[in-house]
Amino acid sequence: MTVNAPAKVNIFLKITGHRDGYHTLISRFMQVPELYDTIRFVPCDCETFTIEGCPGVPRESNTIYKAWKLLNEATGDLDLLEFFYHHKVVVQKRIPSQAGLGGGSSDAGAFMRLARKVCDLKLSIDELAQIGSRIGADLPFFIHNYPSANVSGFGEIVEPFDEAPLPLEIYTPPIGCDTAEVYKIFKERFLPQIDPSSFRGWVELPSADLLERIADPRLLNDLYPAALLACSKLQGYERPGWFFSGSGSSFFRLRFFD
Repeated sequence: MTVNAPAKVNIFLKITGHRDGYHTLISRFMQVPELYDTIRFVPCDCETFTIEGCPGVPRESNTIYKAWKLLNEATGDLDLLEFFYHHKVVVQKRIPSQAGLGGGSSDAGAFMRLARKVCDLKLSIDELAQIGSRIGADLPFFIHNYPSANVSGFGEIVEPFDEAPLPLEIYTPPIGCDTAEVYKIFKERFLPQIDPSSFRGWVELPSADLLERIADPRLLNDLYPAALLACSKLQGYERPGWFFSGSGSSFFRLRFFD
């Protein structure tokens, strides 16, 4: 019982407002299939819900644990509870943390999809995504598992975009960006400057066209300037022709073949 949890990049990410204490956005999410964590359910007699492979992350802070708790609350399914007395969750991490690649969210999304399948949970994918959205804004994208999608609202609106993942090269500096701090700085310094007319029509353009037409990573990703302020060391890793994913710290570009 194994499932891959792929990374993602944000081809573009534009903040559209701030409501109820959270930012609203519109973004093109794209899977990076060749970079993934692996989630396995391994037979094991467990006294409590057990996760292995995430050193340094307290169980209560782990997105997989949060997903398991919410699934139990939502379904009350005794088979789900019983299953994890006899299986542990083993995670093989490849996606770096605090890198703008959605590793923790992808792990939780993959866990929820696999748990739904093996425990025969009576939940639709839409219902599963609604539950996942309580953990984080990226979860619905990973639960729907589209290769590419336009994501909007608080992350709960996920509309598939008909394109295959691009061949991307990922570069992650040896630093992490605190997502909460990046959003805090954006709200304080950049929120009043947002102009929805500046990115009108972007959701209709293929991702390759967007990267070619909008070559400035600061224009494609509203969080990039805030991330540079939140994590000043990022400035030393900027490279011409590279774009910025999410709240960072990863950069990406189209992979060039000889």
